[in-house]
Amino acid sequence: MQDVVADAMTVEAVPNVDARGRPLDEARRAAMHATMQTLGRMAVLAGGLGVSIVNVTMLGGVQDLTPAERVDVYVRVHVIALAIPVVSVLGVVLGGVLRRRARARLIAAGLSADEAARGLGTDPAPPPVNPWILGGGAAFAAVSLLAGLSDPPWGQEAVFVLSMAVISTLVWRLLRDLPPAQRRALLATALVIWVYRATPLPGPALTWWMIDALRFDEAFLAELSLVGSVLGLVGLVVFRRFMAERPVHVVLGVLTVASAALMLPFVGMTLGLHEWTAARTGGVVDARFIAVANTALESPLSQVALVPMLAWVARFAPERMKATYFAVMVSFSNLALQASQLGTKWLNHLFVVSREVRDDAGALVVPADYASIDALLVTTTALGLVLPLAAIALAVRAVRRG
Repeated sequence: MQDVVADAMTVEAVPNVDARGRPLDEARRAAMHATMQTLGRMAVLAGGLGVSIVNVTMLGGVQDLTPAERVDVYVRVHVIALAIPVVSVLGVVLGGVLRRRARARLIAAGLSADEAARGLGTDPAPPPVNPWILGGGAAFAAVSLLAGLSDPPWGQEAVFVLSMAVISTLVWRLLRDLPPAQRRALLATALVIWVYRATPLPGPALTWWMIDALRFDEAFLAELSLVGSVLGLVGLVVFRRFMAERPVHVVLGVLTVASAALMLPFVGMTLGLHEWTAARTGGVVDARFIAVANTALESPLSQVALVPMLAWVARFAPERMKATYFAVMVSFSNLALQASQLGTKWLNHLFVVSREVRDDAGALVVPADYASIDALLVTTTALGLVLPLAAIALAVRAVRRG
């Protein structure tokens, strides 16, 4: 939900006219939309950076505390998190002030109140009520609520299938209003991003293995998250022009290949790569060094996948329907995360990895078993490479044929 709101609100930040009320050309508006979508993702990532800083500060040495003391630390972390709604409200207030000032400048330049509103990217008349959107939203909420309360067999799968049916229907209804060429381009873009985000991941098995086998404690994992957040912000700045000037399939193709390549060090460490490198570098290039280096390279890439689609929607969606397009298209792409979770769950059932569990008396209940961790990582890496590249090839072929 946070992503939907942040990305939809960036549409209003891009005006249709300059400070004197003159229309902006399409190329300049396209660059502004790409910039704003990048800044929107940066804002979301900055929130994660703040969380990482708090975690690194608060969780240092937490492994040495008693269970009661650890609970107290986590309670304090959640109390600090209550500042997030305050920051969100202040942002809305500041945005309203800036918008009123821009509207006053345009009126002083000779535009009417309605013309100033349209020049700032808003229509003074509200759009008509869309029963499909309202009905689809209600159906989506009802399905999620029913599944959550009843906990049926295969509940997660049922919620995904029904949600996919609802959101796909809404996407189909929205795309009917676009010209055929734009409809094909947006659908191809959304499908490629959907497949890219839907690829299964190793899941908690990888984290368990890093904690138990590589001896990564909670503080170090928090530091990794901090490194990822900082470099993710840097990556969005560095790759902004690349995302704005390259076709979506090129951007996602590069991300796909890079992501697969960056999983290889973890695959190697399941086979003892960190021991081999540590022995030949005097202990410098050990498991933690490899993890930090890998996170430093991977984080900038992982933040840019949604920006091309959001920038496309901001440019070409009907003026009075942009927020609706954002909500529906981002919801559609977020369903890919559910698909990824399902795929992750199924792969973890196929490649069983278990963590050691002991009862209160210290007796062993479940032994640790990481024998399948290498097969799990190889499978997820292969799927993360093959599936998106296949989707990109099909999408490019479909658009060119159209």
